[in-house]
Amino acid sequence: MIASRTEAGVHPISARNTARTTTPKGLIPEVRQPNFDLADDVPKYWWDNDPAKTLLLAALSSSFPPGERFFIDSVRHYQKQITDPELKEAVRGFIGQEAHHSREHKALNGYMQDRGINLDRLEGEIQGLMNWMRKHLSPERQLAHTVAVEHFTALMAEEFLLKYDALEEMDPRMAPIWAWHAIEESEHKAVAFDVYKSIGGSELVRVTEMMAVSVMFPLFSGIHLAQLMKEDGQLFNLKSWAGGINYMWGKPGVFRKLLPSYFKYYSPGFHPWNHDARDLVEKAKRKWLAPVMKKAS
Repeated sequence: MIASRTEAGVHPISARNTARTTTPKGLIPEVRQPNFDLADDVPKYWWDNDPAKTLLLAALSSSFPPGERFFIDSVRHYQKQITDPELKEAVRGFIGQEAHHSREHKALNGYMQDRGINLDRLEGEIQGLMNWMRKHLSPERQLAHTVAVEHFTALMAEEFLLKYDALEEMDPRMAPIWAWHAIEESEHKAVAFDVYKSIGGSELVRVTEMMAVSVMFPLFSGIHLAQLMKEDGQLFNLKSWAGGINYMWGKPGVFRKLLPSYFKYYSPGFHPWNHDARDLVEKAKRKWLAPVMKKAS
């Protein structure tokens, strides 16, 4: 028999069930202090010299400082209710990682703003949305929102940035930032989920909030990308649009290939660690983190 954490605590399940149903023992998110080199000669379109690809990630980056502060607050609200020592430690690691992500992306957004990519307005719009949710959503639904977005970001981190060639196509000064963020998103992908389960969060709230996020996430990302393309004089760059759409939905169709993992979220037996990507993450650590961590030491 093996054990699985639920709202009521720990219960046995059949050993014949091979899917992982808990976070791996001893997996505590590590808070790192890498040193990134954003030199003046990094090209404006630093991902594959392509406006649509670059500005898509720029739009996502604009959402990270306000979004990750919201995630931290939603988890911290329940921090005193957590009794499991390992989950307490994982929450501290989650908060540390997300706080550092917020600071680094704030700096990255300023770097891109100085190079003519207007992210200040987008960040302000996301901050307004986060403020609205703080005011109008219950703490349970705010945490469910965090759980849902963490699933989105973990999928994008593991399947989009780490598995395919996206990082290889980026300027070598920019790629380590996105690799570091992707690695840590995978490391802490189940922390908010485990907190949600530990406080007895409703399955209906968890699932319906993912439905809301599934509309909001692509809607805001698409609108913000179009706004950045327009401001940059690239709105009618049909070659860039076509290449980006093909990359996401055609061949290799990265987002299309995320759909099976996305839909697993709606399963009653879902746990983020049903998909164990530690081998992929370890490979990325050796390639992308080792150089920037050496600089920081």
